[in-house]
Amino acid sequence: MQEILRLQIKIVPELVEVLEKRYSMLRCIYYNQPIGRRVLANKLQLGERVIRTETGFLKDQNLISINAAGMTVTKDGEEIIEKLREFLIDTRDISGIEEKLKVAMGMDRVIVVPGDSDVDYSVLKEIAKEAASYLKSALKNDDILGITGGTMVKEVVNHISSNTQYKNVMVVPLRGGMGRNVETQANTLAYVLAGKLGGSYKMLHIPDNISHEVMESLMKEEEISETVKVIQKASIMLYGIGNAEHMAKKRGLSDNKIQKINSLGAVGEAYGCYFNEKGELVYSSPTLAMSIKDVKKDILHLAVAGGKKKAKAILSACRGNGNGILFIDEAAAEEILKLLSFENVE
Repeated sequence: MQEILRLQIKIVPELVEVLEKRYSMLRCIYYNQPIGRRVLANKLQLGERVIRTETGFLKDQNLISINAAGMTVTKDGEEIIEKLREFLIDTRDISGIEEKLKVAMGMDRVIVVPGDSDVDYSVLKEIAKEAASYLKSALKNDDILGITGGTMVKEVVNHISSNTQYKNVMVVPLRGGMGRNVETQANTLAYVLAGKLGGSYKMLHIPDNISHEVMESLMKEEEISETVKVIQKASIMLYGIGNAEHMAKKRGLSDNKIQKINSLGAVGEAYGCYFNEKGELVYSSPTLAMSIKDVKKDILHLAVAGGKKKAKAILSACRGNGNGILFIDEAAAEEILKLLSFENVE
């Protein structure tokens, strides 16, 4: 199939555009099924007439089914999604992009998913699916898995199916609470993931924007102190990456602290640490359960993020991390390569 497609593309180059569009539609339907045409059009930012024509074709090919509840992907459709994904990875030389980023960023591995999550949210779900698959293969008996909160990490947790093959696995939050959305807080995700893995969990009942003085006082509490000691023994870290100023505001930091973070040149944030464009740590939150010394030891880092807009943040938070595996989308990957090429020119 792959060879035939390559020959067809040489003769009809616009075929790639059609394949990409139909792949995006199938993937979006799959991750949001059942879904109506209007919602699909909004998610993919396409006209309803285009959606109607294309979904009609997909239905005729038995790749999707349509009923009153909406559209769903058939078994044949699921197989086509995977084959088209492999084809796009091949034709866009995504393996080459992954290798370039791995070397240039000084990481253990970079895994790139086709697409742009700024345009299509289902691309983020695909990133999460890849990260979940890798986590399941890397996890071992007696591991302590530390996770942060956030939408991206929640998607990874959602893509992990119940599995009790692991023995004595513990899931712990790397941070305290953040924001008002309980569903995406580290404590909640640690509890949910532990249940799926048949393991145990610890919770860290510490607010996210307290002072160093209050933090020191809370650390005297036996329950909190014991939890932090367990967290510091984590063998795997799973976390998202965000824009420094945006995350500082989201964590409820004061205007003075946000000004300080900006003045220090912070562009990216991960697990409560703020990094400048060179990847240097310039500020860390007092509620960080693991110090920067702890996280730089022999711990497997699984970082998940996507979108061209986050490229600078991703680069700042991940470069030089020899223990890190980065899961991103194609748009972010290409933008990071541009940023790195500008650095070389300068």
